[in-house]
Amino acid sequence: MTIDYARLMAREFPERVHSFAWRETVLYALGVGLGSNPVDPSELQFVYEGGLKALPTMAVVLGHPGFWVSEPDAGIDFRKVVHGEQSLIIHSPLPPEGTLIARNSVDEIIDKGEGKGALLRVRRDLIDQATGVLQSTQVMSMFCRGDGGFGRPTTGKPQPNSKIPDRPADMSVTRPTLPQAALIYRLSADLNPLHADPAVAEAAGFPRPILHGLATYGVAGYTLLAACADGDPAALRELGCRFSAPVFPGETLRIDMWSEPSETRFRCTAIERDKVVLDHGRAVFA
Repeated sequence: MTIDYARLMAREFPERVHSFAWRETVLYALGVGLGSNPVDPSELQFVYEGGLKALPTMAVVLGHPGFWVSEPDAGIDFRKVVHGEQSLIIHSPLPPEGTLIARNSVDEIIDKGEGKGALLRVRRDLIDQATGVLQSTQVMSMFCRGDGGFGRPTTGKPQPNSKIPDRPADMSVTRPTLPQAALIYRLSADLNPLHADPAVAEAAGFPRPILHGLATYGVAGYTLLAACADGDPAALRELGCRFSAPVFPGETLRIDMWSEPSETRFRCTAIERDKVVLDHGRAVFA
C-alpha cells in the first residue's frame, strides 16, 4: 500500500449538508463538561436554550467526511493513522442552530521519509446555507505512521509559530473532566468504540477507554474563552494545537496560558499523571 500523491491531492469529497438544532448544540457543550456549575452564567449560556449560544469549537464536529482514509483507493494504512494537530479559523460566529454546507479537501501531504511516516492535512470549509457566508475553516492534520517514502514533497506550507515560551505561565486554570465525558461526547461526533468499550480500549493498549482528542480540544477552548474573553464566543478567531497524549475521562486538566503579542499560547496537562496532552497551543481573540 503506497500513497499516490497526485491522486490523493486530487481526491474529491461530496459536499455535506449538516443541519443542527439547539439540542445538538447543548449536547456538544455537555460533552466537553459545561454545566458542571449550573448557576455559572458563563457555562449556562451554552447548555440552556434560553438565550443559547454555540461554543465556537463545535464547528469541528460538523460536516465530517467520514473515515475515508480506510478506503482502499486512499493508499493509506489507516491502522497507523493518528490525529496529530487541529486548527480552526472562525470567520463568523457559529449560530446555535442552522444548516451548514461542508466542503472537504486534501490540503497538503508531506513525506517525512521511509520509516518515518507522512503528514496529511485535510481542510474543511463550513458555509452557512442560508446566507452563503463562510463560517469557519479548519485543518485536521493526521500523522500516517506507515506511509512515508512515496517521494514528494518533504516540506509543507508555513505554519504559525506556536512554540510555548520558555518562562512560567502567565495564567493557569484547572478543569475536571467527567468520568462519563467520552460517552456523552461520542454522541456528537466519533462513535469509535475505543472511547466506550473497555475491551476495545484494552486491545488498543489502554487500561480503559480514552477521551476523544477533540473533546480535550473543546475543554481547552472553553477554558481559554472564559479566561481571556469573559466567555464571549464571538471573541475567538483562531484555535490550534498538537495532540501529544490521550486523556482518560475523569482526569483533571490544567491549562497553562502565556500572553504573547496578538495571541495566547497554551499547553494542557493531565494533572494526575503529570502528562502533557495538548501542546503547541495557540489562540487568537478579537
